Order: sequence, then C-alpha cells, then structure tokens
Amino acid sequence: MHASAVNARLCATLRGLHWKPAAKENPMKNSEQTSVLITGGNKGLGLEAARRLGEEGWTIFLGSRDEGRGRAAADKLADGGANVVMVPLDVTSDESVTDAVRLVREHTDRLDVLINNAGAPGRGVAPADATVDEIHSVYDTNVYGPIRVTHAFLPLLQAADHPRVVMVSSAVGSFTVVTDPEQPSSKFHELAYSSSKAALNMITVRYAQALPEIKFNIATPGEVANRKFAATDMNHHTGELTVTEGTDSILRLAMIDADGPTGIFVDRLGPVAW
Repeated sequence: MHASAVNARLCATLRGLHWKPAAKENPMKNSEQTSVLITGGNKGLGLEAARRLGEEGWTIFLGSRDEGRGRAAADKLADGGANVVMVPLDVTSDESVTDAVRLVREHTDRLDVLINNAGAPGRGVAPADATVDEIHSVYDTNVYGPIRVTHAFLPLLQAADHPRVVMVSSAVGSFTVVTDPEQPSSKFHELAYSSSKAALNMITVRYAQALPEIKFNIATPGEVANRKFAATDMNHHTGELTVTEGTDSILRLAMIDADGPTGIFVDRLGPVAW
C-alpha cells in the first residue's frame, strides 16, 4: 500500500481518539480496578504517567531498578492518594523480571496495561567509534528489556478483558524523521539509541500483528511536527515540553478502548510517520 494511503487510513482510525492534548477525556475514568505496570516508573515520564493514572483510580505497579528511589516515588504517589505497589524491576535481568511477575501475581490475577517505559540513552557515540559493547548496553534496556518484560507478563495480560501494551519509543526511531534535514536528529550522528528505538518500533508492530487480542502501540513523548521533545533526565532537561505534556501520548494509548487501533506510532499531536 502506498505511504499516503496508509497515512490516510491511520488518520481515519485515530479520529475518535481526540489527539488534541486536552487530557481528562478518559473512557475508563471509573474503572477503579484497572491495573498498570510501568517500567522505569521512579522518575521522569514513568513517574508522571503513574501519577496521572493514579489520579484516575488505577492500581499502579511501579517498576524501578533502584529499589530505594522506587520506594520513595511510590510513597510520594501514595501520599497523593494513589493505590501503588513498588515492584523492584531491572529490565535487563531475567531473574528480576521473573521476581516482578511473582510480586504482581500476589496482588492480581490479571494486568490490564503494560507500559514499557524504561530506557537507556547511550553515550551518543558516533557511528565510526561505536563498538558492539556500546550498542549492546543500550539494546539490553531498549530492545531486549521490553521483550523480556512483555514475554514474562503475557499470561497476566491475556487474562485481562482488554489488555494494552504501550512501548515508549522516540521520534529518532523514525526513518522519516531521521532523514528529514529539517529535524535536529538528522544532524546528531549516533548509532545506539536511534537504532534501538527503530528496532523497538518494528518489534511492537510484529507483536500487534501476531497478538490481535492485545493492543500494542508506540508513543513518542514529543511533537514531531514542531520538533519538540519532553524535558527529562535523559536529555538533561533540555526539552521544550513539560513531563506532563510528554506523557499525553502514553496515556492516550493506555486508555484506548476495545475498538481502538493497534500497531500505531503516535506523539501527543497524532500519527508519526515510520
């Protein structure tokens, strides 16, 4: 299918999702038992997504590699009224992921939403200087991590009535964006991070095709058309968007209904070209 036809069909699919970032339009607002696991939930986008979903009455399983920071973040959310369970979770460790599944099972027999948010930026090493070790360290978190976690939690997701998986990616995982000379990322010549996010995008699409009973979608926390991204620790808070604005796309995909799309890539304004 021609690219323009694909984009037209995608736009039609998204018409009912109200992509204008107004928030509080939540079709699941009264679903107090909705549960979500967020990896990398102790700070930045993960913590803000947890805060916003906690305000909606969701049960938050807050995944954190650093147990101390995770408990501090969970306590802060709980003080704000959220129902939150801190889950020690290192997405690069099979053992840690297995233990996380065991802990979540102590609280629920199903998982409604998984947000694979944990990410590693790499060191911005130029392609000529990049080594396999540099690439592997980033892929272990950004590519293998979501696979580890998704595979381990599939039984709990499949037990839910309307399961959703949100992969937090980046505009630099888009070939269209990276090859656009007007986009700043086209001039940032690194190998690890951008290729890991491109791989994550493909993985998500393949999950969506193979497991249609689960909504698998991709969010980038920015505005591609406006060349803006969210300010987080990963980019040393250089982004122009707030962390709340950065989570708009994540929340919208977490909240889609049973008739919503699967296998799509969006920012807070709408579809992102592949």
